[in-house]
Order: sequence, then structure tokens, then C-alpha cells
Amino acid sequence: MADTIFVLNGPNLNLLGLREPEIYGSDTLDDIADRLEDQARALGLTIDMRQSNHEGHLIDWLHEANALPARAVLLNPGGYTHTSVALHDAIKAIRVPVIEVHLSNPHARESFRHKSFVGMAARGTVAGFGALSYTLALDAAAKL
Repeated sequence: MADTIFVLNGPNLNLLGLREPEIYGSDTLDDIADRLEDQARALGLTIDMRQSNHEGHLIDWLHEANALPARAVLLNPGGYTHTSVALHDAIKAIRVPVIEVHLSNPHARESFRHKSFVGMAARGTVAGFGALSYTLALDAAAKL
């Protein structure tokens, strides 16, 4: 599994393409998954893409990525970015590097989005490039 990259997506990301396309773009999560799978194949990697609206699922998947071990985790925590000490602690508890991913730039939005509990624990963050944020993060993960 060391050639597997987990791509974990938090709440409301199942609505990509429909939800506020002026902020998040018109790509669906399936569109992003298709591009990531093609890119991963070219890099000799595989993608394990998941989405949940439940914080505990994301935590369990981080633990699973560590147990396998996966090569890295790309994590778009959605709204949990700004609220989840539990995700922060789960990232700190594992050895697998986690890269925080955001479609929009949280620092260019409402002030409550400027603090990231996930970012404080993650290896790095890629944000503000729309769906391209995922492919940039995958390139980074491949080099870790």
C-alpha cells in the first residue's frame, strides 16, 4: 500500500459541481477523482478516494492510512478545517504525511475560515487553485 495515496473529502464535498460553483467550481468530486486516477497511474501510484459528511469516518480513515501504511493522505476537511481539534489530533497521531487541500483560498474568505486546525498538523497545504489544488497536492505527495 506504500504506493497508495488516500484522498479524503469532508462534509458537503459530495455536492461539488452544484454547491456555490462561483467559489468551488463546476467540477464534481467524480471529475476530480477521474483526473487524480489518471495522474496517479502516470506516477506509478494508486488513489483511494473517499468522502464523508461525518468527522469520525475521516478520523478512522486517517488511522487506516497509517496502519497500511499509505504513502500520503490528501485531506480536504471542508468545514471541519476550522473546527476539528479531533482531526488535528488524529493527524498528529499518525506517521503518514497529510497534505491539506482546499479548492478555494480560505484566507481570502470570511475571517472565521482563516484558522485551520488541520493545517496546524498537516505537512503542508495547497489551496486556492480550484480542482487543480488536488493535482498539485498529488504531485507533492508523490515526491515525499
